Amino acid sequence: MGNAQTIAEQARLLNAKQVGLILGISSRSVFRLRACGKLPPAVKVGGALRFKHSDILEWIAMDCCSQKEFVARKVAKQ
Repeated sequence: MGNAQTIAEQARLLNAKQVGLILGISSRSVFRLRACGKLPPAVKVGGALRFKHSDILEWIAMDCCSQKEFVARKVAKQ
């Protein structure tokens, strides 16, 4: 059961407000960081942008690196 919960947690998608709560910033600031290329890539669901919860946590663990560096590190891990 714990494994299924872990998979569900990793697949969880967050909106900008939820990401802002994790980071302690406003949702507007989340969009500013995204526009500057400082957040992990977002995915489009319908017309809305969502961020993978696991990507946000991994990005924080990587000391909030740039999007380009985040993607490169993630590819290198695979």
